[in-house]
Amino acid sequence: MTTHHLRTLLNSVKRGEVSIDNALEELRHFPSEDLGCAQVDHHRELRQGMPEVIFGEGKNVEQIVTIATALSSRGGNVLVTRLSGEKAGQILASLPESCYHADARCLTWELKPPEMKGKGTILVVSAGTSDIPVAAEALITAQFMGNRVEHVYDVGVAGIHRLLSRREQLAAATVIIVVAGMEGALPSVIGGLVDKPVIAVPTSVGYGASFGGIAALLGMLNSCASGVTVVNIDNGFGAACAASLINRL
Repeated sequence: MTTHHLRTLLNSVKRGEVSIDNALEELRHFPSEDLGCAQVDHHRELRQGMPEVIFGEGKNVEQIVTIATALSSRGGNVLVTRLSGEKAGQILASLPESCYHADARCLTWELKPPEMKGKGTILVVSAGTSDIPVAAEALITAQFMGNRVEHVYDVGVAGIHRLLSRREQLAAATVIIVVAGMEGALPSVIGGLVDKPVIAVPTSVGYGASFGGIAALLGMLNSCASGVTVVNIDNGFGAACAASLINRL
């Protein structure tokens, strides 16, 4: 249940347009609802400012549709992350109004336009084209959370001139999400160029010695640039949530 939905309901009761019994029925599954396969948290948006999000990996199509339907029934938009194209095709057959973002491996079902809560712009930067899936997850999530979002892709340190040509765009952002694999150097470079929070996202992109993203993770954790914070490997979603909270301040 969204803040807007709850305010509308309470105002309707106040004006006598909705009876107390009907309001109680509306709130019957508030704050959580037991679906058997999941305990849906309808209270999360009121409590945290961000709605419950479905992690699609490991869930079957029936479970995802059930959870998404429950979330939408309380007036909220729906975001599913880590969703394969095969599963998405089956979900779209059941929820034709939803939209699959293949590059981000995310599905969104918007009953209404997201409320713009962010005060500035979140910039999502990827070091390489291979990092785009994680960067796109961050971008879709940040948009879903009500932010203006821009992106700059494939500006890694192997060709630093590509990044330097975007300095005005970097300086204009309120928060910068930097996604990089290999040695994970790009967040340190950007952190040394701007006076904005930089959220670093290591990816599992790289050859054997990258150890599935651990090399990038350690490189980012050891950044010599101040103001750089780090989320887990491939966690574009988590980076976008943190950036959204910062962007509302």
